[in-house]
Amino acid sequence: MTAPPPDIDAAVVGAGIGGLATAHFLRRAGREVHVFEAADSVGGRMRTLRRGGWTVDTGAEMIPSAGYPATWALIRELGLAAADVPRVPGALSLWRDGRARPNAGRPLGLLTGAGLSARARVELVRLLAGGAGDQAAGTLEEFAERHSPELREGFLHPLAAGFFGWRPERSAAAPLLAHLRSTGSTAHWRTYRGGMDTLARRLAAGLEVSTGRVVHEVAAAPCGARLTLDDTAVTARSAVLAVPAPLAGGLHPGAPAEERDFLAACSFAPMLRVSLELERRPSAAAGMRGFAVLVPSTEDDLINVVTLDHNKHPDRAPAGRGLVSLISTPPATASLIGASDAEITAALAERAERYLPGLRGMVGRVHVHRFPHGLPEAAPAALRARAAFRARPARAIDYAGDWVELRPCSEGAVASAHVAASRVLADAAERCPAHRVSPVPGKDNR
Repeated sequence: MTAPPPDIDAAVVGAGIGGLATAHFLRRAGREVHVFEAADSVGGRMRTLRRGGWTVDTGAEMIPSAGYPATWALIRELGLAAADVPRVPGALSLWRDGRARPNAGRPLGLLTGAGLSARARVELVRLLAGGAGDQAAGTLEEFAERHSPELREGFLHPLAAGFFGWRPERSAAAPLLAHLRSTGSTAHWRTYRGGMDTLARRLAAGLEVSTGRVVHEVAAAPCGARLTLDDTAVTARSAVLAVPAPLAGGLHPGAPAEERDFLAACSFAPMLRVSLELERRPSAAAGMRGFAVLVPSTEDDLINVVTLDHNKHPDRAPAGRGLVSLISTPPATASLIGASDAEITAALAERAERYLPGLRGMVGRVHVHRFPHGLPEAAPAALRARAAFRARPARAIDYAGDWVELRPCSEGAVASAHVAASRVLADAAERCPAHRVSPVPGKDNR
């Protein structure tokens, strides 16, 4: 008996950047795509909140000029101009010995010191040049132990914790080192004018997206896939799960073994970020200027990153007002993420007084951003399981997200979207020759 035709052609679960990019590539190839998003807006971990002249990014997305080829290709394809992706001045400083040291992560910092001794700077140059070789195998902690305590505790640990939420003993060294080497100098970091969700909103504008629609399960079906929602079930010729790996594993319990193994190995680090709308711009302490200050745990066991978002781009706060975000250390995140907004804000704002004196007296509205599934940890077990996952045959149900590439950033998400779209198209061509469509240009179906 012939199975009835599916209700929809291609379904994407999740309207973060990975899901929206996948839907875009499939639509560009001739597929009809419907995106289901549980939240009330698109963007996922790249959402932006807007109210009263403030533009509050829920995360800390930066776009390096190098090392993000898939992202930049998509930016150009969507017609974003250079003015839409401006440079972030004074992007990164390192807090050391009671003051902010500018030019961290850029060649000038290697000359001026950026708070590091001459020996540590030499180590950093060798590390960024790729001189570590096979020593990058294993965890970040195992790799870091081969370097001086200064480089380990003053640079590697805070960088991994502040931007990826990683605990060095849990995450692999190789993905972090590959990311640092490919992206180059922080002098070329850029952001999105109008908020970090700019790319997501531009993608969603050309797609059929249903927000506030929760998908509870996805299973293989004769037509391709069956999606169970709150009030109905729909069938699709293809489905892509563009949600964090732990959620994808729960949605698709019948996944083949090589998929289940990788999904189970892809653990995520929680992230906690508090954004404070300020009545005026604060006076910064001890050389603290520019956008982001990275704080080692040897200096502070509670706050890992302080960002002056009003310096990120002028549109982030009304004229004369301020916007500051505080990111907690991984141990503090684990202990605070279940606390109330008031408790989290009080703890972080009080500690932030050492960096921004008088901060608490300026605070207006507060936004607490909790991400239980913040960023993929890229654990060694996930690296081992990924080979079989990558080698699996194309199927009607596939996956997208930065965790697929084990690269916790938007570039990982966009790159995974290319792969997912290629695999979906290959599966459709195999199962439904009458519905052959154009492949995704320049990408294979890993």
